[in-house]
Amino acid sequence: MKEKKAITLKTLTKSNVWDIQENDVFRMWTAAEKDVDLKDYARKYLDIIRSAFEVEEVKIDKPEIIKKYEARGLKVGTIRMDENTKQKIAIKKKPISRVTDLTYENIRHITATKLIEVLERNFGGGWDSLPQSIQDIIQSGFDISTTTLPKDRMHMPGGLYEKKVNDGYEVLEIPKGLWIEAIFAKEKPHVEVLKSRMSSLDDLTRGGDLDDDDDENMDLPLDDFKHDEDEDDDSFDDDKLTEESYRTTYETDPEDLISEAEDISDDEY
Repeated sequence: MKEKKAITLKTLTKSNVWDIQENDVFRMWTAAEKDVDLKDYARKYLDIIRSAFEVEEVKIDKPEIIKKYEARGLKVGTIRMDENTKQKIAIKKKPISRVTDLTYENIRHITATKLIEVLERNFGGGWDSLPQSIQDIIQSGFDISTTTLPKDRMHMPGGLYEKKVNDGYEVLEIPKGLWIEAIFAKEKPHVEVLKSRMSSLDDLTRGGDLDDDDDENMDLPLDDFKHDEDEDDDSFDDDKLTEESYRTTYETDPEDLISEAEDISDDEY
């Protein structure tokens, strides 16, 4: 298994900053003080740290003032902004306690258990009560599925609930009268994304280089492209749909389905 490289001030991003703690900030800053270019990027590093930490400048450096910061859970330390300027700051990791605290940068730095705690603490209307923007953030880091069933059927042996739990999903149950909505959450595996040449700044400004095939396609009529899209649509396989393809699942008596099928058959003939 590939070991993670130690995070330094130069490699700090708005994503991996969530992996460090208050003491790490001061340790990394001290280690970077010897870098000649620290003064040129000090503000940038501080902005990145602010994205995950509460940062306050300590303007009155007295023991009684320092104790007040520490009583609030902040760590106090000194950082060098340039050769001649030092600044005392108090920092504290921002909590992730509300759904509005979730971001694309921090969503992969919490566990499924933590996510369920946040959801349970902040809402009771079910998955669909969350704003779409929050749903998108959560689903960028977790596999989410839901089901709504009568209370006495939610925990039936061999049912979806049992299968999901056995597959490593955390569950939040939300009572809805005589029914229960279950929200299943499981962390998505980290996938290393490779940058294509079109993602480089040079290609973006120039519009990218066209391959030979691209040049030929430029002369094709629009209908040829439409034809390809139609073929893709026809290739959809209905057999691939499963119960878990739907976010919300409702239980139906098999006898009702048979009765409905017979009615449809009678109508056709």
